[in-house]
Amino acid sequence: MDQLDRRIIAALQHNARDSTSRIAAKLGVARTTVHERINRMQERGVITGYSVILHHAEDAPKVQVIVLLEVQQKETTRIIKRLEAYPEVKLCLSINGEFDLLLSAEAPRIEDLDILVDELAKVPGVLRTNTSVVFGRRIDRN
Repeated sequence: MDQLDRRIIAALQHNARDSTSRIAAKLGVARTTVHERINRMQERGVITGYSVILHHAEDAPKVQVIVLLEVQQKETTRIIKRLEAYPEVKLCLSINGEFDLLLSAEAPRIEDLDILVDELAKVPGVLRTNTSVVFGRRIDRN
């Protein structure tokens, strides 16, 4: 990847729906150059997909929990696929220690997260869970 690829990626991260023509104009290069570079990065696996970022009203209350999961190792991939179906799950990290996965989940109401945690405990291959409610963010660099 060179500097132009990085600039194209930055433009796509800002607005993945921007046309190649508009990106090319912003970067001062030909539209075909942008198009070919995006295709090449997709083929090489540098760009693996595009996503939707939902607007969250700043005044909408959110409750966040951290859920630790101990799972059967052979079921990890299947469990992670299942976790992707829950829109409340914002982050899933593989960790070491007595638990295997760390989840961050958010919802408007604590009752929604209570239901989520109950459902997670019933997923085949999940041996146990440990849940903590987040009171506040002291450092947030995201």
